[in-house]
Amino acid sequence: MVLFEVGDRVEVLDELLRGEVVAVASSEITIESEDGFIMKFTPNELVKISDSNDIKVSNYEISQIKAEKESKKKKNKPRTNPKERNAPAMEVDLHINQLVKSAKGMTNHEMLNLQMETAKRQLEFAMRKRIQKIVFIHGVGEGVLKEELNFLFGRYGNVKYYDADYQKYGIGATEVYIYHSI
Repeated sequence: MVLFEVGDRVEVLDELLRGEVVAVASSEITIESEDGFIMKFTPNELVKISDSNDIKVSNYEISQIKAEKESKKKKNKPRTNPKERNAPAMEVDLHINQLVKSAKGMTNHEMLNLQMETAKRQLEFAMRKRIQKIVFIHGVGEGVLKEELNFLFGRYGNVKYYDADYQKYGIGATEVYIYHSI
């Protein structure tokens, strides 16, 4: 058992507290904390620390470092809600004004061919890059492009397609899920 004397520098074992012994009784040590508070502890709750020039790390300093590390760890990371976690990695807008600077002089057939070529190229790109979900934004219109896309997607055995999230895209988009072999 460590004997304490008045004037000893001490640290409290389970608290971030250090001070100087001001009174010693048989089962009770009275200390004055560095903040000037008088407190009483049993001898087994205290550790004597030296004021020598030896380089030592005290319990107090260790607890300060731990507290600092904990505060760094607990920084709030932005939470992604479940819907965003499952959001498609890729969106392809097939509106003609997104594909060419000007559709002036193009026939409906030429526009549809350009949109379909773009869709096929992007779908095959997603397959090569192992992207699992892709949304094709086709708009509402008369439904010709949507039907052509459904025909295109139906030719692939490893895709499933369905209407995309209504809240985000309305009824003018189709989501494609690509099954990749391992």
